[in-house]
Amino acid sequence: MLKVALHNLGCKVNAYETEAMAQKLEDAGYEIVPFNEKADVYIINTCSVTNMADRKSRQMLHKAKKMNEDAVVVAAGCYVQTATEKLLEDLSVDILIGNNKKKDIVWRTSKNIFDDNKYNKNVIDINATNEYEELELATVTEHTRAYIKIQDGCNNFCTYCIIPYARGRIRSRDKESVLKQAQKLVDHGFVEIVLTGIHTAGYGQDFDNYSFYDLLVDLTTKVKGLKRLRISSIEMSQITH
Repeated sequence: MLKVALHNLGCKVNAYETEAMAQKLEDAGYEIVPFNEKADVYIINTCSVTNMADRKSRQMLHKAKKMNEDAVVVAAGCYVQTATEKLLEDLSVDILIGNNKKKDIVWRTSKNIFDDNKYNKNVIDINATNEYEELELATVTEHTRAYIKIQDGCNNFCTYCIIPYARGRIRSRDKESVLKQAQKLVDHGFVEIVLTGIHTAGYGQDFDNYSFYDLLVDLTTKVKGLKRLRISSIEMSQITH
């Protein structure tokens, strides 16, 4: 059984996606091990919100290759989107997986291991897609609280912020998918659900007739047994009702 170690850098959305990738790999037959152990595959879900985040991402990629020079090292996420060409020249990195491609982690990783396709580049123009990437957590590590990612991207393009270039424009998860996962989690005993996203309150801006407020109403009225609903990373000024 091949061993996979994952390391997350950055925000709660990254943490959610890292756990989702780990579940996909485990379901495919890989053994998930701590990052400081010797593994056949190392996956670093990178961050690029600051220069320090970029540097930490590079450091973790190089650390992985040093721990096992024969391992497949996968760079995933935001730093991959913002520094693709630089990473293609990095001898410590074997696979690049950008945002909106993490759902393919099992196929991309297996292809590299068995076909030896070095520098396997899986990066799209993130601002040219309207597709929301479905990465659902079947189980969660906490006992009473579960996270649901409901949207990705940001439309603000602030002069100081790289997020829209790393994550793309706002893409919202289908409301029925959110409600279905919420009910499943409650049915499995989770009494609290936390909604998370890159610009959480931006949910629904890419829909015609369904807003973030509408989603909150549906979650609190249609999900049977839900006791608490929290919202991650939101300012009060973003709530208009």
